[in-house]
Amino acid sequence: MTHVALAIAGSEATGGAGAQTDLKTFHQLGTFGTAALTCIVSFDPKNDWGHRFVPVEPQVIRDQIEATTAVHDIDTVKIGMLGTPATIDAVAASLAERDFTNVVLDPVLICKGQEPGAALDTDNALKEKILPLATFVTPNHFETLSLSGMESIETVEDLTEAAKRIHDTYDVTVLAKGGVVLPGVDAVDVFYDGEQIVQLSSPKIGEERVSGAGCTLAAAVTAELAKGASELEAARTAKAVVTSSIENRQGGHAPFEAVYQGAYRA
Repeated sequence: MTHVALAIAGSEATGGAGAQTDLKTFHQLGTFGTAALTCIVSFDPKNDWGHRFVPVEPQVIRDQIEATTAVHDIDTVKIGMLGTPATIDAVAASLAERDFTNVVLDPVLICKGQEPGAALDTDNALKEKILPLATFVTPNHFETLSLSGMESIETVEDLTEAAKRIHDTYDVTVLAKGGVVLPGVDAVDVFYDGEQIVQLSSPKIGEERVSGAGCTLAAAVTAELAKGASELEAARTAKAVVTSSIENRQGGHAPFEAVYQGAYRA
């Protein structure tokens, strides 16, 4: 029987991020993927590729989680884009009703296209209601700054300190992503579980962010944890999957490229 994982995430129609990317990543790693959609995000090619954002009704989100957990034995869930306080309330309630072993959170703290007031309310709700239920978080540079409370992260040493602060504040395992933001020829991420500090490093592939890389990393961690890997093993595999997905990225007519997981081989 194949292990099953659940992605609670938004739909991104072009296939480069969100639930579409989560499911492709699960599949590539040999995990059966299920998804509960939280919102519909579609780029607007007539308006500088900005995000058009439509939330899914909170009860519909809860219904999806109820259905997939009734059909499958699921102990590992990945949480991506939530987008509104009402969505966060619904997901937090559904999580609290179930005994998931692994709750992997890609802590999306801002979405372009939302007014600052709504974005701030959403960020605060995520920190208050979802983070305490998470077991593993994968923040990017901006999110690591926000969650750690640090004023700047400019070196791997800073990133390590930030990962420690997030762990100590929220009691979660942290995989803090340096990506292309930190200087140097390597993309360095820092893993910290309260005991081990491990730097995961690979050569940078260009200096531009690639759409869906963060989704892929968290989804790969989720897929591996669902299969029984340790957290550090899952992080190492996830780093390799993301590197391959960026190397084999998919182009198109947008001013950004997207990850492609299909070339990864363990």
